[in-house]
Amino acid sequence: MDRRTLASSSSSSSTAEVPPPDTWIKLYQSLIPQWKCVSLSHQPRVPIKISRVNQFDAARLDVEMTAMLKEQLLKVFSLLKPGILFQYEPELDAFLGFLIWRFSIWVDKPPPGNALMNLRYRDERVKEAREKVRTGLEGPGLTVAQKTWYCIATVGGQYMWTRLCSFSAFRRWGESEERPLAQRAWFFLQRIEGFYRAAAFGNLLIFLLTGKYRSLIERALRARLVYGSPNMNRSVSFEYMNRQLVWNEFSEMLLLLLPLLNSPSFRHLFHPFSKDKSSGSTRDETSCPICQASPSVPFIALPCRHRYCYYCLRTRCSATPSFGCSRCGEIVTAMQRLGGSADDRS
Repeated sequence: MDRRTLASSSSSSSTAEVPPPDTWIKLYQSLIPQWKCVSLSHQPRVPIKISRVNQFDAARLDVEMTAMLKEQLLKVFSLLKPGILFQYEPELDAFLGFLIWRFSIWVDKPPPGNALMNLRYRDERVKEAREKVRTGLEGPGLTVAQKTWYCIATVGGQYMWTRLCSFSAFRRWGESEERPLAQRAWFFLQRIEGFYRAAAFGNLLIFLLTGKYRSLIERALRARLVYGSPNMNRSVSFEYMNRQLVWNEFSEMLLLLLPLLNSPSFRHLFHPFSKDKSSGSTRDETSCPICQASPSVPFIALPCRHRYCYYCLRTRCSATPSFGCSRCGEIVTAMQRLGGSADDRS
């Protein structure tokens, strides 16, 4: 009797515990979204590399754009008294910087330089799960707090520092020995500037190594520059940039070499190769070779005995220790009044 009751109870319990056939399908469908969320939350971001040259070019283009806007704005006040806007130049720079920030970063648009280089700011603090990672460039832009602090640091901070430095230099804080408090404030400003420059240099080295955060402000705000569109090239080609760099370097080289080519030492060096030797005898020997006028107080250079104005020869000999004669290139050791005794150039 007991065995029958036990068998019947076990069979009834086994039939009651068997789930319906579609229970497993429903359970699987309910667990699929949770499994995807767990797997995607542990999925790392796709590593991306942003060209360092593009980021530097974007910063340089922003500076050039600001300079162009400033030049056009100064033309509006060209009829005013000259120099009247010089004392308000920091305010003008701050105003232009605020305008660029207001109509670019504040409205989630890149600044002009970043737009030309196909770059935008991305908030690196946010790590959100993405259903489908494509290029690694996805991510939200800057928050309102980041935009505000960016304006305060770039526009307001630069303006306050420029005004403070100009005010301290005008008041001569560093030279005021009678006011120790002002002198301490001057040394404190110098130390802050030195610390900032050292930090900026360290940030530059890290940027060259990693390619992230070209400035201290971007590093502090965790605002990273990424490509706005993965399939879009630079608006400014490398060929144009290389041509600009070559011409800039060439012009700087000319500005450096032209004063040297006009010096008497270079002319004396290239004098043997000149083609103007035969015409030297046909020149007017009575005129000064420097001012090309007839000498009012004639002096001759020794030992070549060419005629000069006294003031022209004296100033050239005083300015250049090894002054060479403008006619023959020989070093002038002394000067003598025409028809008088020799006078040492020193």
